[in-house]
Amino acid sequence: MIKDLIAEIRNKDEKLVIGLMAGTSVDGIDAALIRLYGHGKETRFELVKFTTLEFSESIRNFILKNSNPDTAKLDDICRLNFLLGEAFASAALDVTKKADIDIAEVDLIGSHGQTIQHLPEAQKLYGFNVASTLQVGEPSIIAHRTGVLTVADFRPKDIAAGGQGAPFIPYVDYILLHSPNECRVCLNIGGIANLTFLTPDSQNTDIIAFDTGPGNMLIDLLMSRLSGERYRYDAGGETALSGTVDPKLLDRMMEHPYLETDPPKSTGRESFGSEYADWIIEISRNIEWKNIIATVTRFTVESIALSVEKHLEPNHPVDRIIISGGGSHNKAIISGLEERLPLIHIEKSDEMGIPVDAKEAIGFAILANETIHYSPSNLPTATGARKKVILGKIVLPG
Repeated sequence: MIKDLIAEIRNKDEKLVIGLMAGTSVDGIDAALIRLYGHGKETRFELVKFTTLEFSESIRNFILKNSNPDTAKLDDICRLNFLLGEAFASAALDVTKKADIDIAEVDLIGSHGQTIQHLPEAQKLYGFNVASTLQVGEPSIIAHRTGVLTVADFRPKDIAAGGQGAPFIPYVDYILLHSPNECRVCLNIGGIANLTFLTPDSQNTDIIAFDTGPGNMLIDLLMSRLSGERYRYDAGGETALSGTVDPKLLDRMMEHPYLETDPPKSTGRESFGSEYADWIIEISRNIEWKNIIATVTRFTVESIALSVEKHLEPNHPVDRIIISGGGSHNKAIISGLEERLPLIHIEKSDEMGIPVDAKEAIGFAILANETIHYSPSNLPTATGARKKVILGKIVLPG
């Protein structure tokens, strides 16, 4: 029965697939409903509808509380997993309703879940080398509430194969944005910023991809704290643009050890979250808060530019940077990148037919499709895994 159901979906010429994504910014669940054709390098898609189910302040705080080892509780994490399963299911139902499509017509759901801990560096634990990652948003709830076959929990298989469990969107970048003529950087600026480097002769066995450092995460945290919770983020980068970068503070931040690490590498809230924001506030007591935001925003710009200059351009001059994610709306980030990398053409992924806010949700719809085709979709050169593996766990509907 299981193989028959998967084969029935896999063999369709056209599929309706929902991708669900909640990122490290913890602002909500992105849901993309797409018409999907083919798989692998033959993949093509049409976006039918994209929505975001925003988290209430209470749910957001509950997630953040249980992403911090000092405040997390085992019973809260247990409940959070099922609470977010309900939320992800609601997001899937909402996007189909807004598209005026019956959920029964949907063939497949791919859900990233919400990361609450990402610890990819192996440590010796009771005789075993243990690396780990934890995404919550119980897929059994999603499959049961929607009645749709669901693929979720993509990261653990790559970690089992010795990888970092991230990044995975580089596979999607390769099949959608590879050019035979240009060296391209596909840059996603979410809570964390990550890039994929595609040369004209790239194959999916040699692609460079890694997290560059913070994207919006630190900006959001500090906007919230320094404004007395009046603002959750710097809309359009206006606060950063009104401030002045503090060179000494920026120099201190650029000493972060993550920036010295060579790819493959990934990072998250554990390195650039609450504790790091506390440290910035502690060493910035005499700096006006809009100047702190300007400096932290510049840190995102500089860490991205450093990654391009240090890890990419010595071997291949970059022709084009294609930006997606929430950070693409931050004018201070975009203008900063244009200033720092003046010889590179910078544009948003919208110009390539991929809406900047929907890209990652679309990506997990595509990754779910690869899973039911039994196609490996991690890139060992990006994640550090020993081999290519099929990602995700398949949960039957009903």
